[in-house]
Amino acid sequence: MNAPQKITRSEQKRQDIIRAAKRAFLTYGVQGTSMDVLAAEAGVSKRTVYNHFDSKEALFSYIITSLWTQAVQAGSCVYDPARPLRDQLCEALEAEIETINSQEYIELNRVALGHFFYQPDAIKEEVARLAVTEKAIVRWINAAVKDGRLRVPDVTLAVQQLHNLIKGSCFWPQLMHIEPMLDAQAKRLLAEQTADLFLARYGV
Repeated sequence: MNAPQKITRSEQKRQDIIRAAKRAFLTYGVQGTSMDVLAAEAGVSKRTVYNHFDSKEALFSYIITSLWTQAVQAGSCVYDPARPLRDQLCEALEAEIETINSQEYIELNRVALGHFFYQPDAIKEEVARLAVTEKAIVRWINAAVKDGRLRVPDVTLAVQQLHNLIKGSCFWPQLMHIEPMLDAQAKRLLAEQTADLFLARYGV
């Protein structure tokens, strides 16, 4: 068994900066956060912050892109031809729901909404950057289609439908302060109901 790889001092400082930036952005917003504040929060010099990130905007973009990537890659979502489709899909959806219904994810996306609201070009850039990351669920659907267990004419549309179904219950209402965060039972139920709808439409 290989021993865990020890992170370098530089990488440790980078992680400290990212953690501190999340706290600062949640407290002060992007506009209210300066590089001086970020350095103080992280316990490093301002020069060290600049060594890792060109600007606070670049740091914020990195955090948001990382969160969004984490959401689309949530769960192992590796297709298993020997297991029931419903069980696999429920697990994949529950992992994604767990990520996007977390307090940190919701709160930082709320900050992002305020930051990007008057910057349509910036949000388009972020979305384009994320688009190159293949969603884990896409690989799963393609494998199930190839195995003859799903019939999906348009995989991109099918994935959008899945995400719209779960985000309509576990992301947008919480982002807008309309509904509380889901508990474990509600997350599981949402995953199961979404899987049933998807398989009723695309299952063979």
